[in-house]
Amino acid sequence: NLLNGEIFHLFYCRGVFVFTLSKKSKQAIDSLPMRIDRYLLEQEIPGSRVGPEPTTDCFTAIMHGDVEGVIPGNALIVDPNKPFRKLNPFGNTFLNRFQCAQMNNQVLESISVIDTPGILSGAKQRVSRGYDFPAVLRWFAERVDRIILLFDAHKLEISDEFSEAIGALKGNEDKLRVVLNKADMVGTQQLMRVYGALMWSLGKVFGTPEVLRVYIGSFWSEPLMVADNRKLFELEEEDLFADIQNLPRNAALRKLNDLVKRARLVRVHAHIISYLKQEMPSVFRKDNKKKNLIYQLPVIFSKIQLAHNISAGDFPDCAKMQEQLMVHDFTKFKTLKPNLMAALDELLSSDIAKLMPLLRQEELEAGDQPGVQGGAFLGTRVGPFTEGDPFAEENGEAEEEEDTWVVTKDKPKYDEIFYNLAPNEGKLSGTKAKDWMVSSRLPNSVLGRIWKLSDVDRDGMLDDEEFALASHLIEVKLEGHGLPPELPSRLVPPSKPLYNHY
Repeated sequence: NLLNGEIFHLFYCRGVFVFTLSKKSKQAIDSLPMRIDRYLLEQEIPGSRVGPEPTTDCFTAIMHGDVEGVIPGNALIVDPNKPFRKLNPFGNTFLNRFQCAQMNNQVLESISVIDTPGILSGAKQRVSRGYDFPAVLRWFAERVDRIILLFDAHKLEISDEFSEAIGALKGNEDKLRVVLNKADMVGTQQLMRVYGALMWSLGKVFGTPEVLRVYIGSFWSEPLMVADNRKLFELEEEDLFADIQNLPRNAALRKLNDLVKRARLVRVHAHIISYLKQEMPSVFRKDNKKKNLIYQLPVIFSKIQLAHNISAGDFPDCAKMQEQLMVHDFTKFKTLKPNLMAALDELLSSDIAKLMPLLRQEELEAGDQPGVQGGAFLGTRVGPFTEGDPFAEENGEAEEEEDTWVVTKDKPKYDEIFYNLAPNEGKLSGTKAKDWMVSSRLPNSVLGRIWKLSDVDRDGMLDDEEFALASHLIEVKLEGHGLPPELPSRLVPPSKPLYNHY
């Protein structure tokens, strides 16, 4: 009765944030279907579905496009406007399981999402995918802005394939974040135990003393099952969203960081290749010498490190390089060119330093930019559901008009609740309205969108009509329906027909 989790990535330009989901129970998915990409976009993905069984074995790139549709993988990698041309070496087996879903969604104007196949566990791990799954993940990981590992609070098992997937992220630990998702399914005491178990498991898998940043929350738009830790979830979601929203602003700095990392790797690689070339005999016993050099590669690394004063952290994985060197002819390697190495050292010591003031200036200019907009990010910055959001205390007059309105039939019921909340001069303050809206147990990102739709006159308070509208939208959401991006005319309160909602 267990479902495989998913890994998927969000990327900006050439960067990717990778989300890895652990296994989900069948019962939980049947009653509370959840896809974090849909949660962020607040829109159904073309060609996707949610069900009690794994719903895809494809990598799906979810990107912005004026025309909604799906592009198959072989056509996708030859598109010069898409950043996937270098995926061609993974072959047809992979490309047949790779596609792009285009959507006209505001979130996708800044970032894109790649939804990947489920992580296999148990006997399923012995089934071959037909392509190098960890290598594909490694390809994305080398181009990331942020890597986020997502676990379910009620299921923390790390399968063998999951461990291999995490191993593919090696060398990118600075980009890693962890999300403990569906934390509303357990109580406070159990959540503390789950958190401790997660940290212990991650310590074993990564084998590093550094503590990863773990966000605790419930990233779906359904009511919280256990609302005891709601405030904690709000703060954690706010931090995670801020982290994602800042990625476009820091794109140039990330590219510069990647450039420096690659330049340091190139310098070490050049020294290794040159050393192996010089040690090879000119005529006899080449094969034996090659095998001996590969066997002694750890010692060679140490010699190069001491001779050229290079940090040990700049060297590649020794075992992996030994494996790759087996298929190469060392006599065809190039010797070291001092002028090129001098130019590389000049780049690292001088040229990069000249770029830093320009980057700082760009960061200052981008400081006022809002970052990623739309979707779930919209609901985190409006109304009383945003920490420190100031509200006007002016009182407005609400004029009752007889008119056809979708909410009219239920308004007496909502009016009773409204007046029991003791409005001041016919209006509820943001604080009072928030306290009542939170009782629905919907996430703050959802309630923030409901507030934005309901506070039609933008005075930071709700009159009886606006309160009735908010109540109606809450009931609509609790029944499983989506929220409109803009307030349709049939929902505009009768007393406010002239207000432009946006």
